[in-house]
Amino acid sequence: MLLLVTDESVENEQRATEALLRSAVDGAVVVPVQAEWDHWRRVRDSGIPLVFVDRLMRGGPPEWCAVGVDDVEGGDLAVEHLVERGHRRIAFIGGPITIPQVADRQSGAERAIARAGLGGEALTVIPTVGLTFADGRQAGEKLMGIPSRRRPTAAFCANDLVAVGLLQHLTQHGVAVPDDMAIVGYDDIEYAAAAAVPLSSVAQPRHELGRTAARLLLDEAERGSDHVHEQVVFSPQLVARASTATKS
Repeated sequence: MLLLVTDESVENEQRATEALLRSAVDGAVVVPVQAEWDHWRRVRDSGIPLVFVDRLMRGGPPEWCAVGVDDVEGGDLAVEHLVERGHRRIAFIGGPITIPQVADRQSGAERAIARAGLGGEALTVIPTVGLTFADGRQAGEKLMGIPSRRRPTAAFCANDLVAVGLLQHLTQHGVAVPDDMAIVGYDDIEYAAAAAVPLSSVAQPRHELGRTAARLLLDEAERGSDHVHEQVVFSPQLVARASTATKS
């Protein structure tokens, strides 16, 4: 197995495609940085089957297989949950917006706000440079810098690492979660349930994503032109924990 890590860098992704071409692998499961087709088309034209996973390549050519989660639905689920808990000022924290998952999760948050009949001012977008623990802590500083009368009472983070960083910053500065600030993350990683305040999170069927991508890749590698390309979309689920619990 050849593992190539891009760290969400387009330049690293282009270097990874060159490594694939040099290695003459039998196939590749790819988490693309963004919807840029030219370098991936070069890989396909060389005869290497590809399956995109965790990113649905909308608008891409029909010869791609892709496996992903409906992240718009996931963002909708997260914010709907917060609205049902009585929150009317909600922050969306994540970035960069060029990452398709981040854009989709923000779109889902906006959809839930609109469906609830809340104005556009009900959602405060706090962009981050990346999706790390440190980015969550920095977002916490920005969040607490908003005047209390306008400050959101809940935050939906684009992933769990950002949510854990936000949680740590808030608790270290005397902000009670969830009484003063509710938090929902995304991905439902192991650390979400193990956080100081267990995090509510939008869960993805990670094992199903991997198994389906492997099945499609092996099928194309074995059957060649007889392979039928598929775009498989899974639905996320909200896992509610203490970080969004209401007072008893």
